[in-house]
Amino acid sequence: MEMIEVQGQPPHNSEPVVLIIGKMDGVHLGHQSLLQEAERLATEEDKIAVYGFSDHPKWVLRGDESFKYSLSTIEDRQTRLEQFGVDRYYHVHFTKEYAKTSPEEFVLQHLSRLNVRHVIVGEDFRFGKGRGSDAEGLAELCQQIGAGVSIVPGVQLHDRKVSSTDIRTHVTQGRMEAAQAMLGRPFEITGVVEKGEQLGRQLGFPTLNVGGIDEYVKVKPGVYLGLVKKVQEAPEYYYTLISAGYRPTVNGDSYKVEAYLLDFSGDLYDHKVTVQFLRHMRDEENFDGMDALIDQMHQDEKNARAILGL
Repeated sequence: MEMIEVQGQPPHNSEPVVLIIGKMDGVHLGHQSLLQEAERLATEEDKIAVYGFSDHPKWVLRGDESFKYSLSTIEDRQTRLEQFGVDRYYHVHFTKEYAKTSPEEFVLQHLSRLNVRHVIVGEDFRFGKGRGSDAEGLAELCQQIGAGVSIVPGVQLHDRKVSSTDIRTHVTQGRMEAAQAMLGRPFEITGVVEKGEQLGRQLGFPTLNVGGIDEYVKVKPGVYLGLVKKVQEAPEYYYTLISAGYRPTVNGDSYKVEAYLLDFSGDLYDHKVTVQFLRHMRDEENFDGMDALIDQMHQDEKNARAILGL
């Protein structure tokens, strides 16, 4: 998939494009309905493209910490969108200056450069300075550049519309099954296995210390049942116990994600891995000494194996 960085106005494009607009964080079921509409509308001559924003406006403009972190990195989104047939991703750098763009400027000076044949947005789409226009306004303006507009209804799940905001809330509260239902797959993070303090190995539970995950929304501290996969290798997943949090028993002072792979032996240092969170097992605890911690780790493994039937 072609990746185009956009600072201000996008570069001119000559090929006809069916364009989806949105950050697409997580590529959840709602986003997937937009992608399916694009696939339905696109002809053999069309490129399917996504016009996605780098950061959430509420983080850029208000400094709202709850919107600082994401369900997916730009690399994650690229991988997922390519699986849905997207040919091109416009990575638009959303800044305070960009936020001053009027609805008219956005369509007549930005989208007009892309040779857009059709635009696809969700029903709650807002755009332009101060969120000054909506999907209907976009449709009116796009008439001036000869582009059609499809307004796609949101996807409902248990009488609530699927949204990245709700999924982030589920993740931060440890509700992994609810997050998975809205994503259409388990919530996952991808990072590189770093050499840690070797404490898990000393306790009899060698763990992978997953680094490079600062962009992701933080999972609620606790122990989870999950899966680990080595990236760019055969699609082989390993069941794992995941510890996410601050490790109070060993006086930890920073948030870490560590994974203990069941029935695995080997060295994965410096490997890129994807960690999927399937189920919250228990909250993080501050144990009265290492023996109590080790006893609980044995119990966690026993519980995990019982759930998995191993």
